[in-house]
Amino acid sequence: MSKQNDFEESIDRRTVTAGLAGGLMFSGLVARLAQLQLVEGKRYQKIADENGVKLELAPPERGNIVDRFGLPLASQRQAGRVSIVREQADDLEASLREVARHIDLPEEEQRRIVQQARQQASFQSTIVKSELSYDDFARMSLLAAEIPGVHVDMASTRSYPRGRDVAHVLGYVAKASGDDLARLTDGKSQEEAKLLRTLFRHPDMRTGRSGVERYAEKWLRGEPGFRKLETNAAGRVIRELDSDDLAPVPGRDIGLTIDAELQRAAIDRFGEESGAAVVLDIETGAILAFVSTPAFDPNDFVNGISYSDYNALRENDRSPLYHKAYDGTYPPGSTFKMVVATAAIESGIDPNMHVYCPGHYRFGNRTWHCWKRGGHGSVDLHWALKGSCDTYFYEIAKRTGVEKIAEVSKRFGFGQRWELGMTGGRSGTVPNDEWKRKALGEPWYQGETLNYGIGQGYLSASPLQLAVMSARIAARGRLIEPYIIGDGPRPNEPIPYAEPLDPEIMDVMKAGMYGVTSETGGTAWRSGDLGLGGPRLAGKTGTAQVRRISAAERRSGILKGEDIARKLRDHALFVAYAPADDPKYAISVVVEHGEGGSSTAAPVARDILAAAIRRDSRRAARWQTASVAPSVSTKRSAP
Repeated sequence: MSKQNDFEESIDRRTVTAGLAGGLMFSGLVARLAQLQLVEGKRYQKIADENGVKLELAPPERGNIVDRFGLPLASQRQAGRVSIVREQADDLEASLREVARHIDLPEEEQRRIVQQARQQASFQSTIVKSELSYDDFARMSLLAAEIPGVHVDMASTRSYPRGRDVAHVLGYVAKASGDDLARLTDGKSQEEAKLLRTLFRHPDMRTGRSGVERYAEKWLRGEPGFRKLETNAAGRVIRELDSDDLAPVPGRDIGLTIDAELQRAAIDRFGEESGAAVVLDIETGAILAFVSTPAFDPNDFVNGISYSDYNALRENDRSPLYHKAYDGTYPPGSTFKMVVATAAIESGIDPNMHVYCPGHYRFGNRTWHCWKRGGHGSVDLHWALKGSCDTYFYEIAKRTGVEKIAEVSKRFGFGQRWELGMTGGRSGTVPNDEWKRKALGEPWYQGETLNYGIGQGYLSASPLQLAVMSARIAARGRLIEPYIIGDGPRPNEPIPYAEPLDPEIMDVMKAGMYGVTSETGGTAWRSGDLGLGGPRLAGKTGTAQVRRISAAERRSGILKGEDIARKLRDHALFVAYAPADDPKYAISVVVEHGEGGSSTAAPVARDILAAAIRRDSRRAARWQTASVAPSVSTKRSAP
């Protein structure tokens, strides 16, 4: 009996113990579940969410480029595009052929798209065509649902609303090439380089290839952000999550000194001619117009230009891809005579000294010719400038010497590449004995100084340098320095020191330039009146030879105009400032193969300067009633 009781008591104790243990375990499980659900539920939910979240690089909006009045020159706009997803297309090639029935999509382009689509994940989108016209966008929006795998949406793209007008200044953007990526990642850490390479693989991302777009790439580009995407186990996007804190930072805007309306007026004035024009604000050095014509349309490059279209631009004999105003260099011809005259006066030559011009100049066993076959007679500096007497400048150049002319040239801005904040720019050539020995391995010959005296020979200058020369003369020797970025990343390249020009000597040059346009015998007296009821311009004509004229041709008569091929015709040049009594604007004009500076280039410069003055309504109103006289005496009697 006692044994039976002991056994029952033992069972009872075990049952109680097991029950207590089970109760404790259950209570612990409930407590843990409560902790996980109620206390730590949000934390684990976040972890679970993040396991299905992908961060995708989001390209920033590129900054705008505007003119001096805020008019857009380069901006972002929304444009329609067609894309295709490989896994959604029953037959990739068939879908693309169907698209090609409704929009322009050549077979070679279809093959490229197929190849690209097969190189990426099947669920990723491949761009078929960007920049859809309004009609194409409307048509494809209606038909896309019927073509397997095809989608139509809007995307941000670079736009140049002024088209060709400022193409050489702005440059253009395009998809990053291997060379672009090497340049963009040069000097970057591995992490930064990887980020940039990933960023520029994005179909909406572009990089600056030339002009301001390339120079200010980092400023304009902005900082990339991220899109937060919820994905499933296969990596497919389910939905986009809110991620304002990860949004990209837009690029910064740039304000240029260019006046877009003046730029357009200058291009219109050139018409079918090719050439360049530069207009400077004399007070500040700001470039108001920077024309190179003909030009290309930068919009054609944003999404890739076709080989045939690009080849047509390259083979065009008027060089639309070439920035003539900044990269082009030309013999300045007679526009350089103010530099030679300044060097001569600084060397001690009296501007009242007379030189007799019979129409030619003998030196050694060779004859140099004056443009006026019958000669100018006896002329001093003033008459030599306004009549552009070559014989006079042969003589004073010989007396002054090559080294002095070269030294003074640099003070006028020649031989200087002006860093403007854009790609390109050439310094031209200011020759002397040292230059020739290095470049050609020969000493300088005195006969070459005669050619130097009339702006020919080895000497070359850009239209920008010629405008700077004009501005420095108008400003009585003040060292005007050109710039084109008014609000943005200004270049910090130091300007080489140059000794200012003598104001009194510059007054002599101004008097000569006024004589060119406003006195009897001036080579451009027909272009002096700006047509504004008062103000006049002061300027200097120039004709730059592009071929050597033989003695036989001189005897029989020099061929001109349609009698010779265009490429053999002389360049026409003109430099000027206006108004003559209160200089505000300086200009240089080069009309390629235009032949006569007075007949071709001077009228173009006059009309552009008149347009610049009309743009300044306050000054224009004052000038309507003002009578303009030169700032220094220019009344000289003929010798």
